[in-house]
Amino acid sequence: MSVRETGRRVLRDEARALEALADGLDERFERAIEIMAGASGRIVCTGVGKSGHVGRKIAATLASTGAPAMFVHATEASHGDLGMIGAGDVVLALSRSGETRELSDVVAYSRRFGVPLISMTAKASSTLARQSDVVLLIPDAPEAASGVDAPTTSTTLQIALGDALAVALIEQRGFTASDFRTFHPGGKLGAMLRTVGDLMHGGSETPLVSVDTPMPEALITMTERRFGSVGVVDKDGLLAGLITDGDLRRHMEGLMQARAAEVMTPDPLTVTPDLLAAEALKRMNDRGITVLFVVEDRRPVGILHIHDLLRAGVI
Repeated sequence: MSVRETGRRVLRDEARALEALADGLDERFERAIEIMAGASGRIVCTGVGKSGHVGRKIAATLASTGAPAMFVHATEASHGDLGMIGAGDVVLALSRSGETRELSDVVAYSRRFGVPLISMTAKASSTLARQSDVVLLIPDAPEAASGVDAPTTSTTLQIALGDALAVALIEQRGFTASDFRTFHPGGKLGAMLRTVGDLMHGGSETPLVSVDTPMPEALITMTERRFGSVGVVDKDGLLAGLITDGDLRRHMEGLMQARAAEVMTPDPLTVTPDLLAAEALKRMNDRGITVLFVVEDRRPVGILHIHDLLRAGVI
């Protein structure tokens, strides 16, 4: 069998196991979500070996999506880290066999102090499963490496089931993109989740003139603010239009004798401060523009230039 064929076989074997996992999901999954969502403390993931690595990943995913979670290594738990598990917590224990010796102290501790125990295992009759409040069964599918029982398919199933728990909790708790941004302030993801209000120029930086402003004065404001445009407001302070370099070129004849209202493009595209920066960028690209005025109830509160998005790493 060629290397490529081996790769395809592994992926297809694991895909079939994932299908079986999805088909076998039952009311126990709902009960696990109910317990996790109702916890006043943290979701404590635990395990050893490859299951431990998966548990650490599940804990990180849960924490990043607003569900307080942590990982406690089962071996370290027996040497003092049991004290990290407290009232109000929920334990999520991972073990394919359900007979992992190192988990015994965590299981006993949870039973002694009434800490809900959710297990993720392939063996319904295992010691871990029998001691659990909820058992999340993964298919007892063979590992992908023929003749070698290295954790492959089983860890893929654990990761996928952990993701299913995390997403179900997101939907159960109404977790939003704005909430997600709170936990991901750095990097490309953080930049994409910033809002227009985070990046806009407001206050005295916003280039504004009235509809009756003579164009020489409007040009001065436009030049001083260096955004290549100026907003035009009516007598009530509402944004009536926008003057850009393109508008100036279209009105070259008699420009210096005109007033702002005669040169502006009326009813320009605007955004609100709470719009995601990534969405603002999409609207700029769709319209082929480089600047957007930011309004609240049609009143201009700021201006956003595509360079602001570039500097923030949104692009």
